[in-house]
Formats: sequence, structure tokens, C-alpha cells
Amino acid sequence: MTRAPRSFDGFCTRVWKALGAGGLAFLLAPGLAFACALPPSVILTLPTGHYITAAALTVALTAIMGVAVHRLPVMAPRQVWERRVLLPLSLTSYLSFLAFLGLVFIGLYGDRDPMHNLMTLVFWTGVWIAVPLGSMLLGNLWRSLSPWTGPVRIARTLLGRTGSIGLARLGHWPAVAGYAGFVWFQMVSLYPDDPAVLAKVALTYWAVIFLLAVLEGEDWLETGEFLTVLFSFIAKVAPLWHVTEGPRTRLMRGWPGSQVLAMPPLSASAVVFVSLALAALTFDGLAETFWWQALIGENPLEPTGRSAVMWVNTAGLLAIWVLTLGLILGAILLGRRIGGGFATGPVMLSFLAIAAGYHAAHYLVMLLTAGQYTLAALNDPLMTGDSWLGLPPFFVSFGFLTDPRVMPVIYGLQFAAILGAHLLAVLLGLKLAGQGARPLAHLPMTVLMVGYTVLGLWLLSTARTG
Repeated sequence: MTRAPRSFDGFCTRVWKALGAGGLAFLLAPGLAFACALPPSVILTLPTGHYITAAALTVALTAIMGVAVHRLPVMAPRQVWERRVLLPLSLTSYLSFLAFLGLVFIGLYGDRDPMHNLMTLVFWTGVWIAVPLGSMLLGNLWRSLSPWTGPVRIARTLLGRTGSIGLARLGHWPAVAGYAGFVWFQMVSLYPDDPAVLAKVALTYWAVIFLLAVLEGEDWLETGEFLTVLFSFIAKVAPLWHVTEGPRTRLMRGWPGSQVLAMPPLSASAVVFVSLALAALTFDGLAETFWWQALIGENPLEPTGRSAVMWVNTAGLLAIWVLTLGLILGAILLGRRIGGGFATGPVMLSFLAIAAGYHAAHYLVMLLTAGQYTLAALNDPLMTGDSWLGLPPFFVSFGFLTDPRVMPVIYGLQFAAILGAHLLAVLLGLKLAGQGARPLAHLPMTVLMVGYTVLGLWLLSTARTG
């Protein structure tokens, strides 16, 4: 059994003690629990009876897994085929960089309507939703699309630079800082959808990461750049993925999550990063609920605007993040105390499945709605009546959101994403805990997973502001 370093276990214990039991009780309140919800542009309500039944089913399934921990399937990957690399990584990255510059130009000088500007549409719908969703099925797509790898290689070659400045010693902390800033920009700042603002922020961030990667080396992107870290983590649940070694690439297949079992234990900074990913989805779903609006004194029928709630939302986001980390570490440390065998770094890997599943469920409706605007803008980017993709003119429609034949399918996909993510997380947690853990050691983590499922589905059914 692999254990995390003693210093890291001590770090987790200190964090949990600092948060205290009060934070745990606060997180167990329904309104602040881990959950995901629909995008804020749509108000949907669902009957809760089916979801409560689903939660009971989850309890039963996880209990069965706990009893049959030694009979769980072997999740060993297998090779499907091996071929030569068709396009070098540096080439696809450089082409992505050129596309990024084009989007920045469109963002700065194009239409200021975010629903007709490719900068906002491609980033929020393509990069932030479609790429991670595709990576959950086909492996890490971002690795070929990153706009840094190619330019960094070229710059280091031209400068003759082969050394580093020691950023690797910081672990994932630079990515934590970048992700925290991005989450604040997305959920709290005043103009996250303004094409010009988004273009300026994206260009500034690209330049900072480019400079640091040139100084440190392109490998630093794997731990220091938040998009690279987040998408690579999410892609670990994919049943298909590529492994590239020199001029050859191999297509691998395996059980969802089999890549997670092959990962080394997460460091302290990586644990904090994963907790931020979960907390961000939690707050994004929570902030538009009537419960949160009432808590901060907002009238959903007469909103005062983002500027009026910026500070309280900032505090709320930070509180959810801190309490998220505390609840996870508390469950792991409690399991270790009552049953032994638990090490924080390995067990924390199981939460990668939840991060992936919640991302899919959380942004599914947004992909189906904003994705239509993106397709229309790609088909006619200059709004001159052209058809660059060869598509006939079409109108963006949200009518399917009221279609009784379509919505059960959408609900079913969201339900499957959340339930499947938690079942996979329990399975991974049981395997990662190792043979040294007694059955009772799994109880706190199982209860936590079940609680996530119940409350996540509850948030799907609650009314939201538009």
C-alpha cells in the first residue's frame, strides 16, 4: 500500500483542526452542500421523489461495494492500437496559439454582444465545456490544443535556454492561484462575458504563463497552469486515451478511472486544487438558488446587480472552498482514525471522478443552449449572411427545454453523470485505501459520497433565478 508522506498527512491534520467541527456542521446544511446545478440562464424545477429514491439506491450500491471490496474488478488498461503520430504536438499547439490570437482580435474589435462574438462563445462553450466533456470520453484533448507548448518550445530554442528558475518546487500552487483567480473572474467579477474584457484577461494570462514557461520549461505547464492541470485531472476518468512516446502513439482502453489508480498520490497543493474544482462547481450552482439569494438579502424579482453582491459573493466563494477542503480532509482523517490504512494523497484521487461528473452535469444545458450560438457564429462569423460551415440559416431555440420528450433525456444524463461519478469515486476510494484499511474505515467516505449525491440531485430540482 502506498502512503502519502508524513509531512503531508500532518498538513491535512492541521488544516482539519484549524477548520474545526463547526465548519463540518455548516457544510452539512442543505444549502451549502456539495452539489451542481443548471446554468443560471435557465429556471427548471423537478420532482424530488425520484431523486430521493436514487439516493437510497446509491446508499445500497455503495454498501455492497464496501462489503465486496476484495471482489471488485481489476481495472487494468489494454492497448487498442499503435500508430505513428500524424501531427506533432508542437504543431497543433502553435496552430491553437494562432487561433487564440484570432479570437483575441475578434474579442477586442468584434461585436460586443457576447452571444455573437466568437471570443466569448468559443472560450466559454468550446474550451470550458466541450473540451473537458470530450476529454472525459477520449482522453486529454487539451494536451494537443494548449496554446503554450508550441510557442514555448520555439522561444526556448531561439533563446538557447535549457535551464529553469526553480518553479517546480512550488508544486501545484501556481495553478491553484491561477484557478482561484479564474473562478473569481467567472462567478463574481462584473464583466466575465464582455468580449473585450475576456480578451484582455485571456491575453494577459497567456503572456504571464508563456514567460514563466519559457523561464522554467514546458514541463512546468503540467503543474503550474490551471487549465492544463484541471483538464488532465478530469481526463483521468476517460475509458479511452492516448499515450505518446516519441514518434509513436498508442490508443489505450480501460475501465473509467483506471488511469486514476496509476497516478501517484496527490501532493498538498494538488489536494487543494481538487478541492477548489469541487468548490467552484458548488458555488456556481449555489449562487443562483433562492436559498442563497435570501441569505444575502437579495430579491430575485428585483436584483441589484453583480456589483452590489461582489464582496459577499467573494466571501461566499472563499467560505465554500475552505469548508469543502475541511469536509474532505475530515472524512479521510476520520476514516483513518477508526479503521486505519487511509492516506490522504491516494484517497483524494477518487474525487477526480466527482469533479469530472459534476462538470458534465453542471454544464450540459449550457452546452445545448450556448452551443447553438457558437455554431451559428462559426457558420457566419462576420454576420453577413455567409455560411462558412455550409449550414443553412437556423434560429437559436430553447424550446426543447419545455419538450416533455427531450427534458427527461437531459435529466437522465445529468442524473447518470452525478450518480455514476459518485459510484466511481467510491469504487476508486475503496481501491486506493489499500488492504490495510478495515471495513469501518470506509464508512465516513461512503457517507460523504452519498451525501454529495443526495444534495447534488436536490440542487438539480430546486428553483433558481435567471
